[in-house]
Amino acid sequence: MRNNIFDLAPLHRSSIGFDRIFEMLENATRAQAVDNWPPYDTVRLSDDRYRITMAVAGFSRDELDIAVQPNLLVVTGERKEAPQEGEYLYRGIAGRAFARRFELADHVKVTGANLADGLLTIELQREIPEAMRPRRITIESQASGATLESPEQRQIEAQAA
Repeated sequence: MRNNIFDLAPLHRSSIGFDRIFEMLENATRAQAVDNWPPYDTVRLSDDRYRITMAVAGFSRDELDIAVQPNLLVVTGERKEAPQEGEYLYRGIAGRAFARRFELADHVKVTGANLADGLLTIELQREIPEAMRPRRITIESQASGATLESPEQRQIEAQAA
């Protein structure tokens, strides 16, 4: 097995304020156990809208929790033990507790969640603050022959001719 290690030192030396991105890149390169339960899909609906759909069959709404922290979405599930009727001969429906984490980009907000037919659907929206949106600057021009000096300006070092 080949171990991919990226040296991010040159980026650290020449970049300021990208610490979170570098940390995400370093975490992604570490060998981690692959946990593929519960299965999920992520879909980009438009430039600023996303949807996560998780298969959580057997979990009720009360057994699921969605928590949003800065740049992190955590979905957890823990089944409450129901009274057992009979003896299991085979148990193939997974009911183990889980915690699934999703790194969110800046300004991505959870706008809603729905549980139907064993699928948990989480809607996400990127909401860029007004101060960060591009804006158009008008260009003003002076009339031809106008001087740049205003009547309030005065000459300090040399005498006027």
